[in-house]
Amino acid sequence: MTDAAQIQAAVERVESLDILINNAGLGLYDDLSDRTVLEQHLAVNLFGTYSVTQAFVPLLSRSRGAIVNNLSLAAFAPLPVIPAYSMSKAAAFSLSQSLRALLAGRGVRVHAVLTGPVDTDMNRGFDIPKSSPESVASGILEGVERGEEDIFPDPMSATMAESWRGGAAKALERQNAALVATPTSLTR
Repeated sequence: MTDAAQIQAAVERVESLDILINNAGLGLYDDLSDRTVLEQHLAVNLFGTYSVTQAFVPLLSRSRGAIVNNLSLAAFAPLPVIPAYSMSKAAAFSLSQSLRALLAGRGVRVHAVLTGPVDTDMNRGFDIPKSSPESVASGILEGVERGEEDIFPDPMSATMAESWRGGAAKALERQNAALVATPTSLTR
């Protein structure tokens, strides 16, 4: 996700694409005392997602496909043991919202997946309830099929779904997205 040549090589191997799933991620424990850790998170979790998406947008525009960005509830509620991860996921969530508005006119849907703890290597050391990767993957696919913009695919994240979808922040996102349809409003 961080090597432009590898991304371009992947694009060249794909003739058509209906769905792009940005699932790669980095989660290192830190205390924000080392800027390089934050830069690593941003390189993978934000700029990697951005670069891969930009490379595949032409194919997705042709198919009127979808982008699925696998994020985290940490985008909303930062975890103090992984603040750089949380910051990068919040930025990637904002990227997802921006792409959603910008690509809608090209027929490309953008889904943000906001998961709680999943039983992966990243969370193995935490003694907390975790969802299985299989159940989360199933929840993501169901959310895409239902056309959900923001997908909350597991029990922990599902508790936030209705308050997010009906809340003021989501309403503001929709209002702001409407500005893309009328770009002259930005020059006033």
